[in-house]
Amino acid sequence: MVEAVIASGSIRIEDLAEQFDTSLMTVHRDLDELSRRGLLRKDRGVATVMPTSLSESSDAYRVGLHTREKKQIARTALEYLETGSTVLLDDSTTVMQLVPLLQQKAPLTIVTNSINVMNAVRDMDEIKLIGLGGEYYNWCNAFLGHSTINELENVRVDTVFVSISAIIGGVAFHQSPIIVETKLSMLKAATRKVLLADHSKFQQRALHRFAALSDFDCLITDSKTEVSCIEGLRAEGLTVRVARKESE
Repeated sequence: MVEAVIASGSIRIEDLAEQFDTSLMTVHRDLDELSRRGLLRKDRGVATVMPTSLSESSDAYRVGLHTREKKQIARTALEYLETGSTVLLDDSTTVMQLVPLLQQKAPLTIVTNSINVMNAVRDMDEIKLIGLGGEYYNWCNAFLGHSTINELENVRVDTVFVSISAIIGGVAFHQSPIIVETKLSMLKAATRKVLLADHSKFQQRALHRFAALSDFDCLITDSKTEVSCIEGLRAEGLTVRVARKESE
């Protein structure tokens, strides 16, 4: 059922019942459980994984969005990763695209709250893994909250790579306050701060303020981001890198 909703982005509950040849009551019960686990949402007769200004979509859905641009951004981000350094990676699907490239800079120490990152790097040669604990959240497959923040207060890393849901007027926002609190602690734990944001982030809206773009040493985006937006940020003194396409 999750795969069916992810494939369409949103789907009427009646259509799900017909597709799976089951009763509306059964579909509603299953959707309630999936919603409780943070995998999707049910609202006014529709099941959806689409983000809103108040709710982020699950990582299972986000991982398939703008994959080409995220990979381009990751290749540029690799330039900010130094061999032998300690690197903090958040739970975003954009930062996840950096993981397959990590061994090019090995040896490294990777610190993360993301289960996806932990699983991907645990068997990599010359990669030391430090996992941040805390309360587990299904919708992002990561540990968040006070316990995670407490652990972050006891580490110091060379570089942090984070992404975010929305960029509005030179400020980064996210739908979840607990994500904001955790990511802010990540910034405090790092000497160098790199924000990865594909073009869609400049078209989204989210409720909770995360950080000013000026708090970052660099913003890396893709070539689909409007030139006027990039030039405006640079005019404000921000370092903005535009990731090149594979053929360039």
